[in-house]
Amino acid sequence: AGGTAKATPADPAAPPASSHCTETAAQELGWGAPARESGFDGTTVPPDWHPYGPEPGHNKKGTRTPEAVTVADGAMTISADADGNTGAVSWHPGQKYGRWEACVKSDEGRGGINALLLLWPVAEDFPVGGEVDWMEIMDDSRQTTSFFLHYGPGNDQDYGSVKHDSTQWSAYALEWTPEKITAYVNGKEWYSNTDTDQFPPRPMNMTMQLDYFGNAGGPTAMHMDWARQWALPQSTVATLSLPPGSAATGQPRDFPDRKPRELSEPEQQAQTAMLAREHR
Repeated sequence: AGGTAKATPADPAAPPASSHCTETAAQELGWGAPARESGFDGTTVPPDWHPYGPEPGHNKKGTRTPEAVTVADGAMTISADADGNTGAVSWHPGQKYGRWEACVKSDEGRGGINALLLLWPVAEDFPVGGEVDWMEIMDDSRQTTSFFLHYGPGNDQDYGSVKHDSTQWSAYALEWTPEKITAYVNGKEWYSNTDTDQFPPRPMNMTMQLDYFGNAGGPTAMHMDWARQWALPQSTVATLSLPPGSAATGQPRDFPDRKPRELSEPEQQAQTAMLAREHR
């Protein structure tokens, strides 16, 4: 686990110079250099980020479409409209145990469009594979953030919340160790859980979603300036993944061709080359 000393500006845990988020858990806790990061400097979704769909949305309401996920002006954006057209995008490959942090903001919404950062089971075996919603913003004004830890075959849940203005750029972070799950916003802890029976049993991947819960009253969006991922000594990388640039799904029974799987040797080589480019 990282120490408590703050990082210096030259420390690799410091946010990018152009970051909208200057207070981070990585800097506060001295997490060091991330294993992976995305800065969204181009005009297309990076190949290790996989938009969902097209497919029905949450609880078969609305539509998740890749067209809702765009990259421009140094940020990745998911947009949603009043008809329930929205999006989600997952970051592969996943891992068991680790740290994740992202600089995000969420526009105000109306009528049931939730902004989320979460860990989702790579094996697509929810609910037994668990779900870690480490930033779920349900209120229209985006002033309260919820945490939902889903676990067990009955989809039991542990819950927490924090008052925070998420219409402003904010660094949301999650640390998952074998002993504890902890959530941070702008470097401050706001949720923790040490009941290991509730922890995910296998690797998870980070996902960004703008989820339609029905009766949406107008357009909204959420934005990501950057994302970072750290491995711990206890971390294990997922053996299942998606080929670079391929579509993802949250509904593998209906779209089994989009479910993570053991990659072929050429696909593994392409993914390895892609990850190497991230650190040039």
